[in-house]
Amino acid sequence: MTQRRVYLDHSATTPVDPEVVEAMLPWFREHFGNASSVHAWGRRARVAVEEAREEIASLIGAHPAELVFTSGGTEANNAILKSCCVESRLTDTVVYSAVEHHSVIHPAEALAAQGSRTAVLPVDSWGRVIVEEVAQWNHPRTLISVMHANNETGTIQPIKAVRAAAPDALLHTDAVQAFGKIPLNVHQLGADFATFSAHKIHGPKGIGGMYIRRGIDFKAHQHGGGQERNRRAGTEPVALIVGFQVAARKAVHELEQRAQRMHSLSRLLRHLLQERIPGVLFNTPEIDALSNIVNITFTDAHKLDGDALILGMDLYGIAISNGSACTAGSMQPSHVLQAMGRSPAQARAAIRFSLSHETTEEELRYAVETLEKVLSPMRADSRASATFRTLP
Repeated sequence: MTQRRVYLDHSATTPVDPEVVEAMLPWFREHFGNASSVHAWGRRARVAVEEAREEIASLIGAHPAELVFTSGGTEANNAILKSCCVESRLTDTVVYSAVEHHSVIHPAEALAAQGSRTAVLPVDSWGRVIVEEVAQWNHPRTLISVMHANNETGTIQPIKAVRAAAPDALLHTDAVQAFGKIPLNVHQLGADFATFSAHKIHGPKGIGGMYIRRGIDFKAHQHGGGQERNRRAGTEPVALIVGFQVAARKAVHELEQRAQRMHSLSRLLRHLLQERIPGVLFNTPEIDALSNIVNITFTDAHKLDGDALILGMDLYGIAISNGSACTAGSMQPSHVLQAMGRSPAQARAAIRFSLSHETTEEELRYAVETLEKVLSPMRADSRASATFRTLP
Protein backbone atom coordinates (compact mmCIF):
# COMPACT_ATOMS: atom_id res chain seq x y z
CA MET A 1 0.00 0.00 0.00
CA THR A 2 1.39 3.40 -1.02
CA GLN A 3 1.97 5.72 1.93
CA ARG A 4 0.04 8.96 1.93
CA ARG A 5 2.21 12.04 1.43
CA VAL A 6 1.24 15.51 2.69
CA TYR A 7 3.56 18.47 2.21
CA LEU A 8 3.08 21.22 4.80
CA ASP A 9 6.47 22.94 4.61
CA HIS A 10 5.87 25.56 1.94
CA SER A 11 7.80 28.24 3.83
CA ALA A 12 10.92 26.16 3.31
CA THR A 13 10.28 25.76 -0.41
CA THR A 14 7.39 25.23 -2.79
CA PRO A 15 6.82 22.84 -5.69
CA VAL A 16 7.48 24.53 -9.02
CA ASP A 17 4.28 25.46 -10.83
CA PRO A 18 3.87 23.45 -14.10
CA GLU A 19 3.36 26.70 -16.04
CA VAL A 20 6.68 27.92 -14.68
CA VAL A 21 8.42 24.75 -15.84
CA GLU A 22 6.92 25.06 -19.32
CA ALA A 23 8.01 28.68 -19.57
CA MET A 24 11.60 27.79 -18.63
CA LEU A 25 12.12 24.80 -20.94
CA PRO A 26 12.80 26.72 -24.19
CA TRP A 27 15.55 28.68 -22.43
CA PHE A 28 17.29 25.43 -21.48
CA ARG A 29 16.97 24.07 -25.00
CA GLU A 30 16.93 26.18 -28.16
CA HIS A 31 17.23 29.66 -26.60
CA PHE A 32 20.38 28.93 -24.60
CA GLY A 33 22.37 32.07 -25.42
CA ASN A 34 24.36 34.16 -22.97
CA ALA A 35 22.52 37.43 -22.35
CA SER A 36 25.82 39.32 -22.54
CA SER A 37 26.62 38.09 -26.07
CA VAL A 38 25.95 40.42 -29.01
CA HIS A 39 24.86 37.77 -31.53
CA ALA A 40 21.25 36.69 -32.13
CA TRP A 41 21.25 34.03 -29.43
CA GLY A 42 22.54 36.53 -26.89
CA ARG A 43 20.18 39.30 -27.96
CA ARG A 44 17.17 37.00 -27.60
CA ALA A 45 18.30 36.09 -24.09
CA ARG A 46 18.86 39.75 -23.21
CA VAL A 47 15.34 40.66 -24.28
CA ALA A 48 13.93 37.88 -22.06
CA VAL A 49 15.95 39.06 -19.06
CA GLU A 50 14.93 42.68 -19.45
CA GLU A 51 11.27 41.84 -20.02
CA ALA A 52 11.32 39.77 -16.82
CA ARG A 53 13.04 42.59 -14.95
CA GLU A 54 10.43 45.08 -16.12
CA GLU A 55 7.49 42.90 -15.13
CA ILE A 56 8.81 41.83 -11.72
CA ALA A 57 9.80 45.41 -10.91
CA SER A 58 6.28 46.59 -11.74
CA LEU A 59 4.85 43.95 -9.39
CA ILE A 60 6.76 45.43 -6.44
CA GLY A 61 6.21 49.07 -7.41
CA ALA A 62 9.79 49.62 -8.57
CA HIS A 63 11.55 50.90 -11.68
CA PRO A 64 13.28 48.18 -13.72
CA ALA A 65 16.67 49.79 -13.07
CA GLU A 66 16.08 49.22 -9.34
CA LEU A 67 15.86 45.41 -9.62
CA VAL A 68 18.99 43.27 -9.61
CA PHE A 69 18.81 39.50 -10.09
CA THR A 70 20.68 37.31 -7.60
CA SER A 71 20.86 33.60 -6.78
CA GLY A 72 18.25 34.07 -4.04
CA GLY A 73 17.43 35.77 -0.77
CA THR A 74 20.58 34.77 1.09
CA GLU A 75 22.90 36.25 -1.50
CA ALA A 76 20.76 39.38 -1.75
CA ASN A 77 20.76 39.94 2.02
CA ASN A 78 24.51 39.40 2.21
CA ALA A 79 25.17 41.70 -0.74
CA ILE A 80 23.14 44.57 0.69
CA LEU A 81 24.61 44.46 4.18
CA LYS A 82 28.19 43.97 3.04
CA SER A 83 28.02 46.51 0.24
CA CYS A 84 26.56 49.16 2.53
CA CYS A 85 29.29 48.69 5.13
CA VAL A 86 32.31 47.66 3.06
CA GLU A 87 32.11 48.14 -0.71
CA SER A 88 29.98 51.29 -0.90
CA ARG A 89 30.81 52.58 2.60
CA LEU A 90 27.33 54.02 2.91
CA THR A 91 27.00 53.06 6.57
CA ASP A 92 29.09 52.22 9.60
CA THR A 93 26.22 50.81 11.69
CA VAL A 94 23.85 47.89 11.08
CA VAL A 95 20.75 47.55 13.23
CA TYR A 96 18.57 44.46 12.81
CA SER A 97 15.63 42.88 14.56
CA ALA A 98 16.09 39.96 16.92
CA VAL A 99 13.94 37.74 14.68
CA GLU A 100 15.76 38.19 11.36
CA HIS A 101 16.72 35.29 9.13
CA HIS A 102 20.29 34.07 9.63
CA SER A 103 21.21 35.46 6.21
CA VAL A 104 20.92 38.88 7.86
CA ILE A 105 22.17 38.00 11.35
CA HIS A 106 25.34 36.19 10.28
CA PRO A 107 26.54 38.86 7.81
CA ALA A 108 25.88 41.49 10.48
CA GLU A 109 27.97 39.49 12.96
CA ALA A 110 30.73 39.16 10.37
CA LEU A 111 30.67 42.91 9.81
CA ALA A 112 30.85 43.48 13.57
CA ALA A 113 33.98 41.32 13.67
CA GLN A 114 35.47 43.63 11.02
CA GLY A 115 34.76 46.75 13.04
CA SER A 116 31.25 47.82 12.07
CA ARG A 117 28.87 48.82 14.83
CA THR A 118 25.81 46.57 15.22
CA ALA A 119 22.73 46.55 17.42
CA VAL A 120 19.68 44.33 17.83
CA LEU A 121 16.13 45.64 17.97
CA PRO A 122 13.94 43.89 20.58
CA VAL A 123 10.52 42.44 19.72
CA ASP A 124 7.30 41.88 21.62
CA SER A 125 5.72 38.53 22.53
CA TRP A 126 4.44 38.08 18.95
CA GLY A 127 7.79 38.90 17.41
CA ARG A 128 6.98 42.44 16.27
CA VAL A 129 9.66 45.09 16.45
CA ILE A 130 9.17 47.58 19.26
CA VAL A 131 9.00 50.68 17.09
CA GLU A 132 9.82 53.04 19.97
CA GLU A 133 13.31 51.49 20.03
CA VAL A 134 13.94 52.41 16.40
CA ALA A 135 14.09 56.21 16.68
CA GLN A 136 17.45 56.20 18.45
CA TRP A 137 19.00 54.77 15.26
CA ASN A 138 17.75 57.55 12.98
CA HIS A 139 21.06 58.45 11.36
CA PRO A 140 22.09 58.54 7.67
CA ARG A 141 25.10 56.31 8.39
CA THR A 142 22.87 53.54 9.80
CA LEU A 143 21.31 50.62 7.94
CA ILE A 144 18.18 49.22 9.63
CA SER A 145 17.14 45.72 8.57
CA VAL A 146 13.65 44.48 9.50
CA MET A 147 12.04 41.60 7.61
CA HIS A 148 8.59 42.15 6.13
CA ALA A 149 7.15 38.85 7.41
CA ASN A 150 8.80 36.26 9.59
CA ASN A 151 9.66 32.89 8.07
CA GLU A 152 9.02 30.94 11.30
CA THR A 153 5.91 32.57 12.75
CA GLY A 154 4.46 34.52 9.82
CA THR A 155 4.31 37.72 11.90
CA ILE A 156 4.12 40.82 9.67
CA GLN A 157 6.34 43.70 10.73
CA PRO A 158 5.24 47.37 10.80
CA ILE A 159 7.72 48.46 8.13
CA LYS A 160 6.00 51.80 7.46
CA ALA A 161 6.18 52.63 11.17
CA VAL A 162 9.86 51.68 11.26
CA ARG A 163 10.46 53.99 8.30
CA ALA A 164 8.57 56.81 10.02
CA ALA A 165 10.59 56.34 13.21
CA ALA A 166 13.91 56.56 11.37
CA PRO A 167 13.41 58.66 8.22
CA ASP A 168 17.10 59.46 7.82
CA ALA A 169 18.48 55.92 8.09
CA LEU A 170 18.76 53.46 5.23
CA LEU A 171 16.06 50.78 5.47
CA HIS A 172 16.31 47.19 4.24
CA THR A 173 13.49 44.66 4.40
CA ASP A 174 13.83 40.94 3.73
CA ALA A 175 10.60 40.33 1.81
CA VAL A 176 11.31 36.72 0.85
CA GLN A 177 8.31 35.31 2.74
CA ALA A 178 6.03 38.29 2.16
CA PHE A 179 6.28 38.64 -1.61
CA GLY A 180 3.31 37.02 -3.31
CA LYS A 181 1.51 36.47 0.01
CA ILE A 182 0.58 40.05 0.96
CA PRO A 183 0.48 43.29 -1.06
CA LEU A 184 3.97 44.72 -1.40
CA ASN A 185 5.06 48.08 -2.81
CA VAL A 186 8.62 49.06 -1.97
CA HIS A 187 8.02 52.80 -2.38
CA GLN A 188 4.92 52.75 -0.18
CA LEU A 189 6.89 50.87 2.47
CA GLY A 190 9.66 53.45 2.28
CA ALA A 191 12.32 50.79 1.77
CA ASP A 192 15.73 51.61 0.31
CA PHE A 193 16.52 47.92 -0.17
CA ALA A 194 14.39 44.77 -0.35
CA THR A 195 15.10 41.13 -1.12
CA PHE A 196 13.07 38.38 -2.81
CA SER A 197 13.30 34.70 -3.78
CA ALA A 198 11.44 32.73 -6.45
CA HIS A 199 11.27 29.34 -4.77
CA LYS A 200 8.90 30.58 -2.04
CA ILE A 201 6.23 31.38 -4.67
CA HIS A 202 6.29 28.18 -6.76
CA GLY A 203 9.23 29.34 -8.84
CA PRO A 204 12.65 27.71 -9.33
CA LYS A 205 15.43 27.58 -6.76
CA GLY A 206 18.60 29.53 -7.45
CA ILE A 207 17.04 32.84 -8.48
CA GLY A 208 15.92 35.88 -6.54
CA GLY A 209 16.41 39.59 -6.56
CA MET A 210 17.25 42.71 -4.65
CA TYR A 211 15.59 46.10 -4.94
CA ILE A 212 18.00 49.02 -4.65
CA ARG A 213 16.40 52.46 -4.64
CA ARG A 214 17.55 54.72 -7.45
CA GLY A 215 20.09 57.30 -6.34
CA ILE A 216 21.94 54.98 -3.95
CA ASP A 217 25.60 54.54 -4.87
CA PHE A 218 25.57 50.77 -4.52
CA LYS A 219 28.80 48.97 -5.43
CA ALA A 220 28.94 45.24 -6.13
CA HIS A 221 29.91 42.84 -3.40
CA GLN A 222 30.47 40.14 -6.05
CA HIS A 223 32.97 41.06 -8.75
CA GLY A 224 33.76 39.64 -12.18
CA GLY A 225 31.81 40.84 -15.21
CA GLY A 226 29.69 43.92 -15.63
CA GLN A 227 26.31 42.20 -15.48
CA GLU A 228 23.31 43.70 -13.69
CA ARG A 229 24.59 47.26 -14.22
CA ASN A 230 27.82 46.38 -12.41
CA ARG A 231 25.89 45.51 -9.25
CA ARG A 232 26.12 41.72 -9.40
CA ALA A 233 28.70 39.94 -11.55
CA GLY A 234 27.89 36.59 -13.13
CA THR A 235 26.15 35.22 -16.20
CA GLU A 236 22.39 35.71 -15.86
CA PRO A 237 20.49 32.38 -15.63
CA VAL A 238 17.91 33.21 -18.29
CA ALA A 239 15.70 30.16 -17.74
CA LEU A 240 15.51 30.78 -14.00
CA ILE A 241 14.79 34.48 -14.50
CA VAL A 242 11.92 33.63 -16.86
CA GLY A 243 10.64 31.13 -14.30
CA PHE A 244 10.81 33.81 -11.59
CA GLN A 245 8.84 36.15 -13.85
CA VAL A 246 6.01 33.68 -14.42
CA ALA A 247 5.86 32.63 -10.77
CA ALA A 248 5.80 36.26 -9.61
CA ARG A 249 3.11 37.17 -12.12
CA LYS A 250 0.86 34.33 -10.99
CA ALA A 251 1.47 34.94 -7.29
CA VAL A 252 0.63 38.64 -7.45
CA HIS A 253 -2.30 38.34 -9.86
CA GLU A 254 -3.83 35.52 -7.78
CA LEU A 255 -2.77 36.99 -4.43
CA GLU A 256 -6.21 37.80 -3.04
CA GLN A 257 -7.70 34.47 -4.08
CA ARG A 258 -4.77 32.50 -2.70
CA ALA A 259 -4.70 34.48 0.55
CA GLN A 260 -8.40 33.92 1.17
CA ARG A 261 -7.96 30.21 0.57
CA MET A 262 -4.96 29.95 2.91
CA HIS A 263 -6.65 32.06 5.58
CA SER A 264 -9.60 29.68 5.57
CA LEU A 265 -7.25 26.71 5.82
CA SER A 266 -5.20 28.20 8.64
CA ARG A 267 -8.38 28.93 10.64
CA LEU A 268 -9.41 25.31 10.21
CA LEU A 269 -5.96 24.15 11.28
CA ARG A 270 -6.07 26.27 14.43
CA HIS A 271 -9.52 24.89 15.27
CA LEU A 272 -8.40 21.29 14.76
CA LEU A 273 -5.28 21.78 16.85
CA GLN A 274 -7.23 23.34 19.72
CA GLU A 275 -9.83 20.60 19.52
CA ARG A 276 -7.53 17.58 19.36
CA ILE A 277 -4.14 18.52 20.83
CA PRO A 278 -4.07 19.18 24.59
CA GLY A 279 -1.69 21.89 25.75
CA VAL A 280 -1.14 23.51 22.35
CA LEU A 281 0.22 27.08 22.36
CA PHE A 282 0.25 29.29 19.26
CA ASN A 283 3.34 31.27 18.29
CA THR A 284 1.63 32.78 15.23
CA PRO A 285 -0.72 35.71 15.92
CA GLU A 286 -4.24 35.59 14.51
CA ILE A 287 -3.97 39.09 13.02
CA ASP A 288 -1.17 40.81 11.09
CA ALA A 289 0.39 37.51 10.12
CA LEU A 290 0.81 35.60 6.88
CA SER A 291 -2.20 33.43 6.15
CA ASN A 292 -0.16 30.33 5.36
CA ILE A 293 1.88 29.83 8.57
CA VAL A 294 0.78 28.31 11.88
CA ASN A 295 3.60 27.83 14.39
CA ILE A 296 2.85 26.00 17.65
CA THR A 297 4.51 24.77 20.82
CA PHE A 298 3.20 23.00 23.91
CA THR A 299 2.62 23.59 27.61
CA ASP A 300 4.58 20.41 28.37
CA ALA A 301 7.37 21.33 25.96
CA HIS A 302 10.03 20.19 28.42
CA LYS A 303 8.87 16.60 27.76
CA LEU A 304 8.97 16.92 23.99
CA ASP A 305 11.46 17.38 21.19
CA GLY A 306 10.64 19.21 17.98
CA ASP A 307 12.99 17.15 15.83
CA ALA A 308 11.45 13.92 17.14
CA LEU A 309 7.98 15.27 16.35
CA ILE A 310 9.05 16.13 12.81
CA LEU A 311 10.59 12.72 12.25
CA GLY A 312 7.52 11.05 13.74
CA MET A 313 5.27 12.95 11.34
CA ASP A 314 7.60 12.11 8.47
CA LEU A 315 7.11 8.40 9.18
CA TYR A 316 3.45 8.97 8.34
CA GLY A 317 4.37 10.85 5.16
CA ILE A 318 3.78 14.38 6.49
CA ALA A 319 6.33 17.15 5.98
CA ILE A 320 6.44 19.91 8.60
CA SER A 321 9.35 21.79 10.17
CA ASN A 322 10.47 23.50 13.35
CA GLY A 323 11.39 26.78 11.71
CA SER A 324 13.92 27.88 9.14
CA ALA A 325 15.11 25.14 6.79
CA CYS A 326 18.49 26.88 6.80
CA THR A 327 19.06 25.88 10.45
CA ALA A 328 17.53 22.39 10.33
CA GLY A 329 19.65 19.88 12.21
CA SER A 330 21.43 22.54 14.27
CA MET A 331 19.81 21.24 17.50
CA GLN A 332 19.56 24.84 18.69
CA PRO A 333 16.24 26.25 19.92
CA SER A 334 14.73 28.87 17.62
CA HIS A 335 16.28 32.31 18.14
CA VAL A 336 13.01 33.80 16.87
CA LEU A 337 10.86 32.15 19.53
CA GLN A 338 13.34 32.89 22.29
CA ALA A 339 13.39 36.56 21.28
CA MET A 340 9.58 36.46 21.65
CA GLY A 341 9.98 35.27 25.25
CA ARG A 342 9.40 31.57 24.76
CA SER A 343 11.52 29.30 26.93
CA PRO A 344 14.34 27.25 25.36
CA ALA A 345 12.20 24.13 25.85
CA GLN A 346 9.19 25.73 24.14
CA ALA A 347 11.39 26.95 21.29
CA ARG A 348 12.96 23.51 20.89
CA ALA A 349 9.59 21.72 20.85
CA ALA A 350 7.94 24.13 18.41
CA ILE A 351 6.75 22.99 14.99
CA ARG A 352 5.63 24.98 11.96
CA PHE A 353 2.87 24.13 9.53
CA SER A 354 3.16 26.18 6.34
CA LEU A 355 0.43 25.80 3.76
CA SER A 356 -0.17 26.66 0.14
CA HIS A 357 -3.30 27.54 -1.81
CA GLU A 358 -3.25 23.93 -3.03
CA THR A 359 -3.40 22.43 0.48
CA THR A 360 -6.67 20.62 1.20
CA GLU A 361 -8.83 20.43 4.31
CA GLU A 362 -8.49 16.66 4.30
CA GLU A 363 -4.71 16.97 4.41
CA LEU A 364 -4.95 19.21 7.48
CA ARG A 365 -7.29 16.79 9.24
CA TYR A 366 -4.92 13.93 8.52
CA ALA A 367 -1.97 15.98 9.78
CA VAL A 368 -3.62 16.87 13.09
CA GLU A 369 -4.82 13.29 13.63
CA THR A 370 -1.28 12.12 12.98
CA LEU A 371 0.23 14.69 15.33
CA GLU A 372 -2.09 13.38 18.03
CA LYS A 373 -0.77 9.85 17.39
CA VAL A 374 2.86 10.97 17.41
CA LEU A 375 2.50 13.04 20.58
CA SER A 376 0.65 10.41 22.60
CA PRO A 377 3.51 7.90 23.14
CA MET A 378 6.01 10.72 23.71
CA ARG A 379 3.89 12.12 26.51
CA ALA A 380 3.21 8.64 27.91
CA ASP A 381 6.92 7.80 27.89
CA SER A 382 7.65 11.04 29.70
CA ARG A 383 5.12 10.20 32.41
CA ALA A 384 6.47 6.68 32.74
CA SER A 385 10.03 7.98 32.99
CA ALA A 386 9.02 10.52 35.61
CA THR A 387 7.28 7.79 37.64
CA PHE A 388 10.32 5.54 37.39
CA ARG A 389 12.60 8.30 38.63
CA THR A 390 10.47 8.77 41.77
CA LEU A 391 10.66 5.11 42.83
CA PRO A 392 12.83 4.41 45.91
